Amino acid sequence: MKNRGSCFLPILLVAPLASCVQSHVEQKPNVVFIYADDLGFGDLGCYGAQNVKTPNVDSLAASGLQFTNAHSVASTSTPSRYALLTGEYPWRKKGTDVAAGDAAMIIAPNQYTVADVFKSAGYATAAFGKWHLGLGAETGRQNWNEPLEPALADLGFDYSYIMAATADRVPCVFIENGRVANYDASAPIQVSYRTNFEGEPTGRDNPELLYNLKHSHGHDMSIVNGIGRIGYMKGGGTALWQDENIADSITARAVRFIAENKQQPFFIYFATNDVHVPRFPHERFRGVTNMGHRGDAIAQFDWSVGEIVNALRRYGLLENTIVILTSDNGPVVDDGYADMARELLNGHDPMGGLRGGKYSCYEAGTRVPFIVHWPKGIKKHKKPSSLLSQIDFMAVASAIADVELPSGAAPDAHRDAAEHWLHAVDKGRAYAVGMASNHTLWLSDGTWKYIQPSNGPAMVPWGPKIETGYNVNPQLYKMSGDDANVCEVENLAHGNPETVRQMEAFLNELRKKPQQQETVFK
Repeated sequence: MKNRGSCFLPILLVAPLASCVQSHVEQKPNVVFIYADDLGFGDLGCYGAQNVKTPNVDSLAASGLQFTNAHSVASTSTPSRYALLTGEYPWRKKGTDVAAGDAAMIIAPNQYTVADVFKSAGYATAAFGKWHLGLGAETGRQNWNEPLEPALADLGFDYSYIMAATADRVPCVFIENGRVANYDASAPIQVSYRTNFEGEPTGRDNPELLYNLKHSHGHDMSIVNGIGRIGYMKGGGTALWQDENIADSITARAVRFIAENKQQPFFIYFATNDVHVPRFPHERFRGVTNMGHRGDAIAQFDWSVGEIVNALRRYGLLENTIVILTSDNGPVVDDGYADMARELLNGHDPMGGLRGGKYSCYEAGTRVPFIVHWPKGIKKHKKPSSLLSQIDFMAVASAIADVELPSGAAPDAHRDAAEHWLHAVDKGRAYAVGMASNHTLWLSDGTWKYIQPSNGPAMVPWGPKIETGYNVNPQLYKMSGDDANVCEVENLAHGNPETVRQMEAFLNELRKKPQQQETVFK
């Protein structure tokens, strides 16, 4: 279990924020953080989607805060999740690129996490669904037939029911409290990201076995549930998941956790696989939209949200539960499976009019839906356009839980973020930073957005039709005012050399060390 050691010495960093939050309630609120996967800025009804109905999410937004300029820290999954749970930018930690299913645990057991914050305040803590931050001590050396150490209990989670990575990567089994759930001793599990196991079919060599989904690019290694995956796997037996039941499985366990912990404050990290590939929703959702599996997966995600909200309401907890709903990065349409997602858009725009998408430097890579619902603390619906970054979640958590962050914890999270996240009473962050899949950084102060020069292809090279934003020249776009250009079409870097110089200098300093003082670029 976790040994915090002498490096974490508590100091008074968040007491003013905590008192401000706690003044709104008589007891500490529950917190449910719902983290969608690859959900775009334009994928929800409350953000303008027409072809898919999301009444449960829309209801949260209608009586809460619906931010329109909120950002994940990266345009891919693993680094954005690392930043969210630790308050540290992912470029400060080696190994935070998109993780294989057999990656070692990326968050060190002695790192302070969001779950630690709540646990230290007496909350029951739980994680459900997609993890994608590694398990075990050594990459590729896990014994999936034994307890995995370290696991989520070493990061502050009392209970966990997770996927090791994503649904398109092996191993295709749930991990419950550090052990394979429903383990089948008759089918011991072997996993490799290098070579296949003798006699095991693959999507590349045995396409006739892909009876549920075929691949469009990649995803042609081991076959589980009639779907090709990334990586090789043998065994699993009755422990193997069925993709159509993933949402049901994690939602049912989250609802049960709420029921079992209704007498004490709790924190739930609910990370769905929707809308990540492979998209294979339960049959009761197939055909509810005219957009095929991707649209139906959004509807399934909305159902999961509704089940959690209904459970909170059923046990009289909704009034004093902070529900935060957002996505780990922006959308991608064809990300490796022939599910007709692009052909069946039917006018739907997952990017919500923004440029780029998942993997990209452009806005659609990290500008994501962000909704905060808290009936006891939020009395009026607002749609703030101020900057918000997921990097600040740990500081917000410490304010909600009314605990002090240890020295050295969450080095990049700004300590005054809670009032913005929970009440939108200020102007928000002075700047936000994001990272593309090749580690190119962008910086926005709300008025200007600057993208650092970088080498790389103009389009994602392995299949998705997404602009990367990589350019050997600096890029500067006007993001607010009468001449705003949120589609990032006109590069104004040449005519604004001083702004470019200042923003580049700031990013260079930020790469080296945290900047706890807010900075506004003029």
